[in-house]
Amino acid sequence: MYQLNDNYQKLPGSYLFSTIAKKVAAYSQVNPEKNIIRLGIGDVTQPLAPAIIEALHKAVDEMGDAETFHGYAPDLGYEFLRSTIAKNDYAARGCDISADEIFISDGAKSDSGNIQEIFSTNNRIAVCDPVYPVYVDSNVMAGRTGTYDPKTEMWSNVIYMPCTKENNFVPEFPKETPDMIYLCLPNNPTGTTITKAQLQEWVDYANKVSAVIIYDAAYEAYISEDDVAHSIYECEGAKTCAIELRSFSKNAGFTGVRLGFTVVPKELTCNGISLHDMWARRHGTKFNGAPYIVQRAGEAVYSDAGKAQLKEQIAYYMRNAKTIKEGLKDAGYTVFGGVNAPYIWLKTPDQMTSWEFFDYLLEKANVVGTPGSGFGPSGEGYFRLTAFGSYENTVAALERIKNL
Repeated sequence: MYQLNDNYQKLPGSYLFSTIAKKVAAYSQVNPEKNIIRLGIGDVTQPLAPAIIEALHKAVDEMGDAETFHGYAPDLGYEFLRSTIAKNDYAARGCDISADEIFISDGAKSDSGNIQEIFSTNNRIAVCDPVYPVYVDSNVMAGRTGTYDPKTEMWSNVIYMPCTKENNFVPEFPKETPDMIYLCLPNNPTGTTITKAQLQEWVDYANKVSAVIIYDAAYEAYISEDDVAHSIYECEGAKTCAIELRSFSKNAGFTGVRLGFTVVPKELTCNGISLHDMWARRHGTKFNGAPYIVQRAGEAVYSDAGKAQLKEQIAYYMRNAKTIKEGLKDAGYTVFGGVNAPYIWLKTPDQMTSWEFFDYLLEKANVVGTPGSGFGPSGEGYFRLTAFGSYENTVAALERIKNL
C-alpha cells in the first residue's frame, strides 16, 4: 500500500489565513447584514496601474497573431524582463547582479516555499519570531523541523530569534549556529526593519558561520528611510551567502496576476557546488515559466509611466498606514510599524490574547485583522492590521475601533 508524507500530519491546524477566512465566513453566515471590513490578509485593493494595463492589452493582442504569438516561456524567464530587473532593481542601487542570476517565477510565496528543496533536510533553520508562516510550514513539510510542542508552539529543530518590544523587533544573532537564516525586511508581520549597517552585520555573520540567508525583500518598495537597504546585495559579501526573494504583488498590485523572482548569485557555493546551478535545475524541472502576458506586464512596472503611477499607489497605501498608526495611538494603543512597511503591529488591549482580540474586533467592530500568535509564539499579545484596504474603509475601520 502507498504511504504518505507524514510530515504534513505534523502541521498544527490549518494555514493561518485559511483559518481566518473560515472564521469570518462563519460569522458572516450568521450575521449577513454586517458590513465587514477586512484588514487581515495583505491583499491589495487598488486596480492595476494604467501602464500595466496597457502592456497587458498589447501582449494579449500579440497572442492573437501568429507572427507574435508566444508559447512556452523560457523556464528561467524572458530576457527582456530579467535584464530590466537587473538594471532597475540592482545596477541602479550599485549591486552587481546580472540578468542570468535572476529567476522569474509566479510569486515570492512559491519561491519562499520551494527554495528549501535545494538544501539538505539535516540543515537547521533560524527564523524571526514572529514570522511569515510559509518559512516554517514549508520546512515542516520537508521534515526539517523536528517535533512540535503545543505548549510552547515551537519546533524542536528550529532556532527561534525573538523579535519583541524589548529589542525593537530586531532579531539578534542566535546562540546556536544555524545553517539557513530566514530574514524578511521590512518585516512581515511587525512592519519594522533594520539599517543597512545592521544588515551588513548579518551578512558578515552568515559568511563567518557558513550559513545561507534567505532574504525576503517583498516590501522593499515601501521603504521610506534613507539608511535602510532595498536589497541585501547592497551589503559587501552578500553574494557569497544570500538568496533574495522579490515579489510584484505588493509594489505593483500583482496579487491576482502572479509574478515574482529569486536572485541566486553565481558566487554562492557550498563545498564547491553552485546553488545557482541547483536552483536553475530545480526551476527548469518543476516550473514551465510565468506567462508571456504577465512578464510583459512586469516589464511595464519599470517604465517611466509605471514607476510614476506605482509611486502614487504605494503612497496611497502608506497614507492608510499613517492613518491607522496615528489613529490607534490617539486611541491609546501601543503601535509599531507603518513607516517602512504597510503593516501595523499593535499590542492587544486589556491583556487579551491575540485570538480573543480577533474575535472582539470581528464581533464588536466588524473589522478583520490577523492574530499575532499565528506568526509564532512571540506574536502572542499582538495583532496585525494591513494598510492595503481602500482609504475609505481604512478610515471607517479606524473609527469603529476607536468607538469600542
